[in-house]
Amino acid sequence: MYQGKIANSPMKITDSFWKERMDIVKNQMIPYQWDALNDRLTDTEPSHAIENFRIAAGESDGEFYGMVFQDSDVAKWLEAVAYLLENEPDDKWENTADEVIDLLEKAQGADGYLNTYYTVKEPNRRWTNLRDNHELYCAGHLIEAAVAYYRATGKGKFLNIMIRYADYIDEMFGPEDHKINGYPGHQEIELSLVKLYEVTNNEKYLKLSKFFIDERGKQPHYFDMEKQSRKEGKPYWFSGGHRYSQSHLPVREQETATGHAVRAVYMYSAMADLAAYTNDSSLKETCEKLWNNVTNKQMYLTAGIGSMEYGEAFSFDYDLPNDLSYTETCASIGLIFWAKRMLELEAHHKYADVMERALYNGAISGMDLEGQKFFYVNPLEVVPQEVESRNEKKHVKPVRQKWYGCACCPPNLARLIASIHHYIYTKSNEEIFVHLYMGNETTMEIGGHQVGITQKTNYPWDGKVAIELSPEVDTTLTLALRIPGWAVTAEVKVNGEIIDFQPIMKNGYAFLSRTWKQGDTVKLNLDMPIQRVRAHPAVRHSFGKVALQRGPLVYCLEQVDHGEQLHSIYLPKDADLKAEYERDLLGGIVTLFGEAERVDESEWQDGLYGTSDPEIKPIQLKAIPYYAWCNREPGEVVVWINEKL
Repeated sequence: MYQGKIANSPMKITDSFWKERMDIVKNQMIPYQWDALNDRLTDTEPSHAIENFRIAAGESDGEFYGMVFQDSDVAKWLEAVAYLLENEPDDKWENTADEVIDLLEKAQGADGYLNTYYTVKEPNRRWTNLRDNHELYCAGHLIEAAVAYYRATGKGKFLNIMIRYADYIDEMFGPEDHKINGYPGHQEIELSLVKLYEVTNNEKYLKLSKFFIDERGKQPHYFDMEKQSRKEGKPYWFSGGHRYSQSHLPVREQETATGHAVRAVYMYSAMADLAAYTNDSSLKETCEKLWNNVTNKQMYLTAGIGSMEYGEAFSFDYDLPNDLSYTETCASIGLIFWAKRMLELEAHHKYADVMERALYNGAISGMDLEGQKFFYVNPLEVVPQEVESRNEKKHVKPVRQKWYGCACCPPNLARLIASIHHYIYTKSNEEIFVHLYMGNETTMEIGGHQVGITQKTNYPWDGKVAIELSPEVDTTLTLALRIPGWAVTAEVKVNGEIIDFQPIMKNGYAFLSRTWKQGDTVKLNLDMPIQRVRAHPAVRHSFGKVALQRGPLVYCLEQVDHGEQLHSIYLPKDADLKAEYERDLLGGIVTLFGEAERVDESEWQDGLYGTSDPEIKPIQLKAIPYYAWCNREPGEVVVWINEKL
């Protein structure tokens, strides 16, 4: 039985923006998703996920139902509960989680195997289709949940269940001749094994993770051999072949992100983990190349990734259609996971800037303000009549849905938001890096002494941040503040004294090194002008257009404020835009407003086509944060606006 030591720094989130969302997770999403997992929602696709475990445990009769990866929805829900318990006790949900864990124990095989699809539906076909059937993927999510639950509660039961499963997987997989020399079609177990190593200090889990990464893409190709063993003759459905699962090349030879976007960023996250733990410079260099490709050539302004519906995948550099984009919620979440790990390799603002962009835009746009409806796909332009009529846009929904048959995104959002406190700081020796600005109270150990940190801010609505340090004794340390890439100007004060931080800047962080005393205060003021953003000229879909951004937030126009045909709106280059906080709108947001122009359709006289100049009329433009769209009335939305030069 595992009896390791828990090592967590307590943290209380006090931030108005994120505390509200954490409360939504606790009070709305957790109970709502529990009902979904137990098939209690009406007028939506049943989940059957809990019932699958009951059948596998012998507590119920019936057949497996759902996706082959249905178990992962339960795992992510459990992980979300664990992160909530880190923040504050909740007997109800802890007891419910314990009951689910008891059920998992009953469903586990004598050899440690735990997967309801194969236990119930195909008990004699384990490990015969790693390419498609998500066994290792589900195992990975269960391991992540078990580690989180152990760290939050100190209870070892769930962790020991998953140690048994991981030990069984280690017996089955590896480079030895008597083992399976394969790897998962959908990456996930790789990063989870690193987490298991972190709490057990058992290096065999790190080695197994490394095996899965190192083996991927080698020739002869494991998926080809596996396919022959199944006597499967038909061609693989994805035209890019093994690019879909990033197994077209050994990972260290990959320079361009390709294939299924979620699989890719989960794999890149594990690669960054392994680079850190094994000091593998080749993996680090590969991660850096892939990061530059994704964020400089294949990422939307909202930090959405995966531009095409076919394969939920990356397409090619600068191919970023706004109305056809897939930009799965899980992909932005996976990008956040990867960014966090890149920050742990090297504190550089380019990683934290993308992490922040994804958090405030491409991730939380996947849920409504009540936490009970969800987007799987997050396009940057929607015309409801188009998505309801055109087959190539069938993946786009004009409104958020109550649930999905493939429901990976809702519980992924729940676990991300519930764990937001893990993304604010990192610590390295006697350095504390502040990556995200949000209200919180925490303590960290520096030089053998406890240092209290209190952060207060009204971010993302304004850029004023106050950080108070309260070391138990005078302590020498460096506080490194991220100066976001969007910040045109910034001011730093320590105990009221303005600090010239330019000489102490490194990789976008201002390094404040001194002996800190009880009550020392740092004040950071980030200017938040309204910014016009333009896409690279090679992004043909947004050429001649402009997007609006203020601080970390990307803005959009909605039909409810402007009427139909948002494509007819032009923003003059000299338009004077202003920002205003509207307390009673969409939970309290800063809106952008000013004068713009649009083509006056009522004055069009030439039929379908004509040679006359269109009539232009002035309008009042109003933009809201992208994450908040479709929380009033359904209708059109657009991020990129025609720019009138």
